Amino acid sequence: MKNSIDSKFLLQVFEKIRQHGEHKDGAHHLDGVKAYTDFDGYTVYMEDATVKLSFGFHNQYHFDYDNQSQFDAFEKKLQNIDKTH
Repeated sequence: MKNSIDSKFLLQVFEKIRQHGEHKDGAHHLDGVKAYTDFDGYTVYMEDATVKLSFGFHNQYHFDYDNQSQFDAFEKKLQNIDKTH
């Protein structure tokens, strides 16, 4: 599924997770969100237990989730990370 969300916001949250999160198993973890990149760094991934986001070249992104409430909860986590870190 695809939703409209600001690319700058996504990269800003990714960087905050990278800077402030705990690094383990090749990813950074912060406030219930796991963030990592592919081997060349061109694609960024952020996920929790129910939602996975891939963000890549030319600011293209894709969300994978089962229902809107899962997406809403994930988006709230990202907004919280942006505000508090």
